[in-house]
Amino acid sequence: MGLYLLQVIWLFLPAGCANMAAAASKCVPFLSYPIDANKTWRGNIIFGSHKTWRGLFFGFLAAIAMAYIQQTIYHTGANYYLFDYSHLNFWILGVLMASGALLGDLLRSFIKRRLHINPGTLWFPFDQVDWILGAIIFTAWYVPISLGQMIIAVLLSVLIHPLVNYVCYLIHMQKNKF
Repeated sequence: MGLYLLQVIWLFLPAGCANMAAAASKCVPFLSYPIDANKTWRGNIIFGSHKTWRGLFFGFLAAIAMAYIQQTIYHTGANYYLFDYSHLNFWILGVLMASGALLGDLLRSFIKRRLHINPGTLWFPFDQVDWILGAIIFTAWYVPISLGQMIIAVLLSVLIHPLVNYVCYLIHMQKNKF
């Protein structure tokens, strides 16, 4: 079972990297413009000023880089792979994982603003699963992902996401613990 969990984590690592890179990039002044250009829709902000083009850029960059690393080290003979990376295009895999993770996050922010939930306010479990559900939806047509792998990925994201957030809080990368 431990190997299976490792394989699922490895599969969705590009999406996780996209999600983390978008958040971690806030110290870089490059492309620090809000995606929604501070516009409103029906009297509410669309995503919020914290959702920037910088986050999208670095999120895509991180996911593509991780997919490249995965494909490059595929031939080492390790058994933590769920599928044959040699038949995949790392560009496509990285873009799909990043698109799903980042658009899932944007959709969640859009819904939170409609519900008048402030940015940074905990919204369990949606804050934990938005990126993984997006990655599953965008990637499942390209990579064979079983229902069991999807369920494990969602459950792991509910467990791992708060832990990663807490570590980021401890090292002062974010203001909120979870």
